[in-house]
Amino acid sequence: MNALMVVDVQKAMFASGRTPHDGLTVVARIAQLLARVRQSGTAVFHVQHDGGPGDEFCRGERGFEICDAVAPLVGEPVFVKTKRSAFAGTGLENALRLAGIDHIVLTGMQTEFCINTTLLGAVDRGFRMTVARDGHTTLDNEILPATKIIELHHRVWQPKMADLVPAAEIEF
Repeated sequence: MNALMVVDVQKAMFASGRTPHDGLTVVARIAQLLARVRQSGTAVFHVQHDGGPGDEFCRGERGFEICDAVAPLVGEPVFVKTKRSAFAGTGLENALRLAGIDHIVLTGMQTEFCINTTLLGAVDRGFRMTVARDGHTTLDNEILPATKIIELHHRVWQPKMADLVPAAEIEF
């Protein structure tokens, strides 16, 4: 069975004057994919990062909130993590197994941190993976622009770890 996973699409990603590469467009693409997934009855799993006290992703702070366009509906599980991988210290793997999920479509932020480590963790646990090619993003850093970070990860992920498919072409 398939599931959509939406990782760390939180308000802090757009705070402090920073904007992820193509950020609002990526959020809109994820929202469109989410609408199609919900219409199909496919399972949705949300992941939310808690950076702890003093961090803009801290539970209780505005930055911790999931962006409105992709906010969970009542009944959709949300797994709060404190590490980069959505599997570390959460009940995510157990929930996926109980739901009979064997294939995950991955979306969210940030490519080189939580998307990459969650993808690696899922692959190590035997899940088949598809990454929405245009459904994840990151920020520029002092070494590489976001576009190059994304391009590099695509090269690493496909074909051995995940299929890369444009969000509009993903079917459930």
